[in-house]
Amino acid sequence: MKNFDFYNPTHIAFGKDRIADLAQLVPATAKVLILVGGASAEKTGTLAQVREALGARTHSTFSGIEPNPSFETAMKAVEMVRAQGFDFLLAVGGGSVIDATKFIAAAVPFEGDAWDILLKFGGNITQALPFGVVLTLPATGSEMNHGAVITRHALGAKLPFRSRHVYPQFAILDPTKTYTLPAKQLANGVVDAFVHTVEQYLTYPVNAPVQDRFAEGLLQTLIEIGPRLLSASEPDYDDRANLVWTATLALNGLIGAGVPQDWATHMIGHELTAKYNIDHARTLAVVLPAMLNERRAQKHDKLLQYGQRVWGIQSGSDEQRISAAIEATRDFFERMGLPTRLSAYGLGQDAVDLVLAQLQAHGMTQLGEHGDVSLAVSRRVLEAAL
Repeated sequence: MKNFDFYNPTHIAFGKDRIADLAQLVPATAKVLILVGGASAEKTGTLAQVREALGARTHSTFSGIEPNPSFETAMKAVEMVRAQGFDFLLAVGGGSVIDATKFIAAAVPFEGDAWDILLKFGGNITQALPFGVVLTLPATGSEMNHGAVITRHALGAKLPFRSRHVYPQFAILDPTKTYTLPAKQLANGVVDAFVHTVEQYLTYPVNAPVQDRFAEGLLQTLIEIGPRLLSASEPDYDDRANLVWTATLALNGLIGAGVPQDWATHMIGHELTAKYNIDHARTLAVVLPAMLNERRAQKHDKLLQYGQRVWGIQSGSDEQRISAAIEATRDFFERMGLPTRLSAYGLGQDAVDLVLAQLQAHGMTQLGEHGDVSLAVSRRVLEAAL
């Protein structure tokens, strides 16, 4: 196991009716800006509950944060915060709203061009406004980590950043808030959490059985509950609760502590989202099976372990078992309703060339746990995903 530091200060308030806890979690003197995406939080009554819990605190609402949140929209919120003196942010939504809130929290006190935060991947953040989260869409794990991804449409760029200054102070996780989600968003959430786990697990052995077993348990849970989430005629509280908590645990730092991490699939996926506006999880479903097949030699031992422990694949030669594990992964994504080929989105060779140009422009030329996912490797992955 590698040396590591683990730090996660986020307070989790999990369960039914926890929005009322905002009365204690938000400072009594705070001037609060609530950040939301579309109209769903208002329609479902979640915003009304939030406002009631805030009580006499001064608050206002900023709406319109998009899926794959944009730099352009986030900067409008930054201007609003600066102009009206808000000193606490509250994200009500899923990963996109939370990611935008992290960027806004860092950008408000930032001196200079806020785009530099993304260009330097957050390394120049020295402070941020405090903020909390009311989660309504489980997927990204952003509610309990220090990373985010922002898109700048004017440049066709989607870049990640991270900083210890942008951990949420708290996150309220009420599984009943997922009851109104459409099947597509539930499926995206399952696959997003699945690939987050895989990118920290499917690398190479470093004798870290705690992290391995933890990751395998998360994957098995998603495989078990995923199809039920899509087929259930009525929401099941326990399945929703397990999805919410699994998605949080997949990217809160625990399973990645002391082990090598990959993230090549995510970086390629970000470029597909930035250029073609494909849902983030759906780009991951396209890229991951091709990436695993391309890098089966580098990931040989962990692919065998993954096949045996997660999918129960025990017979055949090593290469047959690895192929079966990759195909089981592809089949799971397809059963969840996420295509695993670029052609499903009408994309061909032109898209491959464009994504490669974007990877090069953003310095994504040495990806993966070994830094050996070059542009040539990324090209083979994308062409295999056609």
